[in-house]
Amino acid sequence: MKTSKSLKWWQWETLLVTMGGYALYYVIRKNLSIAMPLLGDIGVSKVQLGAFLTCGGIVYGVGRFLNGIVADRNSARKVMAIGLFICSAVNVLFGFSDFIVLGGAAPVVSGGAAAATALVWTMGIIWIVNQYFQGMGVGPCIKTLPKWFPPEELSTKQSIWNLSHSVGAGAVFALCGWLLIPAFHSWRLCFIVPAAIAAVGGVAVLFLFKDSPEDLGFGGIEKGEPQADNGAEKSANYKEYVARHVFRNPRVWIIAIADFFVYTVRFAALDWGIVLLMETKGLSLAAATTLCFVFEIVGGNLGMVVAGWATDCFFGSRAHRTSVFCMAGAAVSIALFWLVPPSASLAVKLLPFMMIGFFVYGPQALLGVATTQQATPRAAGVAGGFVGIFSYASTILSGIGFGFVAQKWGWNAAYATILAAALVGGGVLMLMWRATATGDSAKAQ
Repeated sequence: MKTSKSLKWWQWETLLVTMGGYALYYVIRKNLSIAMPLLGDIGVSKVQLGAFLTCGGIVYGVGRFLNGIVADRNSARKVMAIGLFICSAVNVLFGFSDFIVLGGAAPVVSGGAAAATALVWTMGIIWIVNQYFQGMGVGPCIKTLPKWFPPEELSTKQSIWNLSHSVGAGAVFALCGWLLIPAFHSWRLCFIVPAAIAAVGGVAVLFLFKDSPEDLGFGGIEKGEPQADNGAEKSANYKEYVARHVFRNPRVWIIAIADFFVYTVRFAALDWGIVLLMETKGLSLAAATTLCFVFEIVGGNLGMVVAGWATDCFFGSRAHRTSVFCMAGAAVSIALFWLVPPSASLAVKLLPFMMIGFFVYGPQALLGVATTQQATPRAAGVAGGFVGIFSYASTILSGIGFGFVAQKWGWNAAYATILAAALVGGGVLMLMWRATATGDSAKAQ
C-alpha cells in the first residue's frame, strides 16, 4: 500500500540520489584544477591550461543546453547514468593522454616544442569533450525534482540539492589533494581513480534513480501543465511548447541575463579570490586559501539553504524575489569587503568575504528554481540549459575581463566591476518582480 509516509521516504531518496549523482559529475570535473600544478612536469604551461579551460567552460554551457533537450525527451535516470559513464571514460583517456601522444615520455625527450603542442591539443580536446558531456548531469535533476516535490517545497529542496556542488568539490579535494597526490605524486591518478568511482556511481544511479512518483505507483506531485506522453514529446507540438515557454518567454531571458551577472560575481570571487586577497588585503597564501574555503563551504552552503527556506516561507515560493534581496546583500558585502583595510584582523576580513558567498550562492541555486517555475517543468531541461549558456558565458567577464580591468586600471577598478555586476544582476531581476511562482503568466503568452 502506497502511503504518504512511504512517499516522503522516496522523495528524500530521490533528492539524495540526484545530489550524489551530480556530486560525482563534480568529482570528474574539478579534478583538473587539483592536478594542474603537476601537469607542468610534462610540458603543459599555465597559459595553455587556461586557454582550454576557458573553451571548456563555454562548451559546458552549450552542453548543458543541448543535453537539457535530451533529458527532457528521455528518461532522466538513463541520461544521468550514461553521462557519468561517458565522462568517466573520457577522464581515463585524459589520464593516459601523454601515453597516447608521447608514449609516456616528456615532450622535451620525444620531440620538443612539436611534441608539447601535440600533447596540449590532445589534452585540450579530450577535456572539452568531457565538459560537453558534463552537461548531462544538470538536466535530469532539474527535470526530476519538480515531479517529486510540490511548488511550495521546491525552492527549499532544490537549495538542498545545490549542496551537491560543494560536496563533489570537497570530495575530489580530499581524494586528490589530501590522498593521491601526497601519496603517489601522480596527476594521472587524479583522473583514473575519480573516473572509477564515478562509473560505479553511474551503476548505482541506474538502480536507485526513479524518474517520477508514477514509476512507483504514487499519484502525480507536480501541478499545472500535465506531462505529455512520448509520442507528443516527439511531435511538432513539443517544439512549439518549448519555443513558447523558453525562447519566446521574456522571463526566461531575464533570468538568463541575471544569471550571467550572478555567475560573474561567483566566478570572480572564486577564480581571483586568492590573488585578490593576497594583493589587496595583505594575506598569506594559507590565509587566503582559508578565506576562499570558508567563502564556498560555509558561506555558500549556508546561503543556499537559508535562501531556499526564505523563498518558501516568506516569498510565496517566488525564487526570483529572494534572489533580488540576495544580490543586494552581495553588493553590500562586496562594498564592505572593499573598504576593509589590509591592516585589519583576519576575522574582520573573513566575515564580509564569507557573506559575499552567503548571498551570491542563494541566487545561484534559486535561479534554477525560477527557471523551472517560469518555463514549467515540462520544458525545465531545455530552459535550464539555455540559462546555463549565459551562466558560463560569464567567464568572459569574470575571467579575461576582470583580469584586464585589474591589470590596466588596478584592483579598485576590479572591485568596482564586481560590485557593478551584483547591482546589475539584482536590477535585471526586478523586471520580473510581479511574476508568479507557477509560470502561469508564461502560459498565457
